[in-house]
Amino acid sequence: MGAPCTRAAKADTRLRHLGVAGARRGRGGGPALTALGRRSFVGRLDRELEGDGEVVECEGDMPCPLRAACRLPGAPRAARAAFRAGLDPLTAADLVTSPTGPVLLGLTERPPP
Repeated sequence: MGAPCTRAAKADTRLRHLGVAGARRGRGGGPALTALGRRSFVGRLDRELEGDGEVVECEGDMPCPLRAACRLPGAPRAARAAFRAGLDPLTAADLVTSPTGPVLLGLTERPPP
């Protein structure tokens, strides 16, 4: 259960470093988008958070046994590029306007099964 929280904490730290997220203090406080964050394009933020590394790791400690006969070279990379192209026109503010924003604010962490 620690991995998702660790990933979220790393993303939060990175977003703060980029100047797109901050925190509000006091009652009702918590994470918040900055003015820059509201104007930031989601595709750019994805690139900043995820980088441009390979989507599927073919080499490494345990190389893929299909690498010599793979029919998918480049397909995951092209899929990621298409995904990001779809996100490029959207800003973070677009994602949190009504009706989505109020629903996001009402979400709570699910208890472990």
